[in-house]
Amino acid sequence: MAYTINKTDGTVVATITDGTVDTSTSLQLFGKSYSGFGEGLNENLVKLLENTASTSAPTAPLRGQLWMDTNTNQLKVYDGSSFKPTGGAKAQASEPTSASAGDLWIDTDDDQVYVYTGSAWLLVGPVYTSGQTLSGWKIETLASSGGNKVVSSMYAGNTRVAILSKEDFTPSVTQSGFAAIKAGITLNSTLGAVFDGTNTQAASIDTSGTTNTSSTLIAGGNFLRADVADSTTGTLTVDADGGVIIGDSQELSITVTSNDVTVAQTSQDKDLKFTVNDGGVTKTPLQLTGADGGIDITGDVTVTGNLTISGEFEKSGSEINVVNDAFLKLNTGNSEADAGIIVETSDTDDARIFYDVSENFWSAGHGASYSQVIRLADAVEDGNASKGKVLKTSAAGLLTVTNVSLAAVGSDITSSTSTSSVAVPTTGQVATSLKLWGGSTISDDSSNSIAGNRYVETSAPTSGQGANGDLWFVREA
Repeated sequence: MAYTINKTDGTVVATITDGTVDTSTSLQLFGKSYSGFGEGLNENLVKLLENTASTSAPTAPLRGQLWMDTNTNQLKVYDGSSFKPTGGAKAQASEPTSASAGDLWIDTDDDQVYVYTGSAWLLVGPVYTSGQTLSGWKIETLASSGGNKVVSSMYAGNTRVAILSKEDFTPSVTQSGFAAIKAGITLNSTLGAVFDGTNTQAASIDTSGTTNTSSTLIAGGNFLRADVADSTTGTLTVDADGGVIIGDSQELSITVTSNDVTVAQTSQDKDLKFTVNDGGVTKTPLQLTGADGGIDITGDVTVTGNLTISGEFEKSGSEINVVNDAFLKLNTGNSEADAGIIVETSDTDDARIFYDVSENFWSAGHGASYSQVIRLADAVEDGNASKGKVLKTSAAGLLTVTNVSLAAVGSDITSSTSTSSVAVPTTGQVATSLKLWGGSTISDDSSNSIAGNRYVETSAPTSGQGANGDLWFVREA
């Protein structure tokens, strides 16, 4: 009669008739009275003993069946669709092949453990190879007077570079390079370790160094300080219109508005002074006075260009203004207008001398009463031909006039001594003198009331010379 072979769950594997063998599984299943029963049974036992050890998976496996994969030296179990490793790690120098998700591999070269994700080997640990030695973070416990402290130590090549701590403490057991540990990250002092890169905030800057070792890194000592006096060898640029503000009360400001620069003394009624060192003496050549908005200048002033004054010019300290140039030019570049010099007088009538452009001559006067200033070239020699003109003598010393009226004359001619007088005599004086002889007047009568002429000659008069009353004096030849 036939054998019915069942699995553990009752499922029928095969029905075997007498004298036959079934090979639908990885083992040989025998029917009653099969002649090769002994050999096949023993082979089945061997396969079970070695878990079907082979380079290839068993044929027609049943779920739960074991297979020793001699390619990887792994024991695998059939899950109904494929053989999966039963557990443990593969220890070898190279990546295992034909791995399944969850497989472990120990890299015997680097002493590192990997797990297979189903697509790649993922490092479990440690993060460093045996050749690299201890590198990365290591959780440690350090003793202190305040109890044990759990810290994270950062190693590189088996050297502790930094310690990460949540609090400040001092280790009770000496830690090379870590005399005290601060909350945060403390670097190994024996290594000269530094943070290199970009950070968002720093509590302080070490200003002990001043040497810049690169074009992009600046030593702390080369930063300008805001809390103490400091200096710079570079150019200081304030790239903002707000400019610079100086003083404990912000008295001085230099600002820019629409590219216009303003230097301002902001304290009320206070001065803006510009000083120089003149031979060791501090002097103030320029002062802008806050009380009245005036400008005080001490010392000589040189103006290379034009000087334009819209207000009045006033000089104090001297009654005389000195101009070194040979000429003063008035009304330069303006429309033609009267121009000259005005002197303010006590009666408020300004006295002035000016050029009258309407007349084309110089005028002078005061109280709005002005007359021409006569030049020598304007005077004439002939007063008869050019009446109403100012006279001058000719080259011979002569004056020509139509008539002369004298308002003041000399005294009476009383004697011959009066000839020394330069006063101009009147006609009366001349007539009187003709009547004088030796100081006495010639007697007048009804027949001869006018004295005659007087002559002095070396010979007597001839017939017909002289007239009634004439006197004739004959002196030696």
